[in-house]
Amino acid sequence: PRLEDPGVETAEEAKEPAEADINELCKDMFNKMATYLTGELTATSEDYKLLENMNKLTSLKYLEMKDIAINISRNLKDLNQKYAALQPYLDQINLIEEQVAALEQAAYKLDAYSKKLGN
Repeated sequence: PRLEDPGVETAEEAKEPAEADINELCKDMFNKMATYLTGELTATSEDYKLLENMNKLTSLKYLEMKDIAINISRNLKDLNQKYAALQPYLDQINLIEEQVAALEQAAYKLDAYSKKLGN
């Protein structure tokens, strides 16, 4: 009795697959590869479409922000002009306030003087 190694093939066991089987396997491999590549390209295309849409939305948002900034700038200019027009009146108010404070001090001194005279 001869011991045979199961890992070693004998000449009779090694058979070439039939030509038709090889052709079918090749067709199947190419079909699956085409399906895979189509899926990859579709995913990439969808990513680019998503980026395009995001860029469009970002552009619209920046246009809105530009309009808002222009309106703010215009309103700020108007406010500065109104403040400049009010400045003389504000200066007059400050002057009147100083005069009232001086008049108040004079009234206190007069009151104190009249009390001294009364005594």
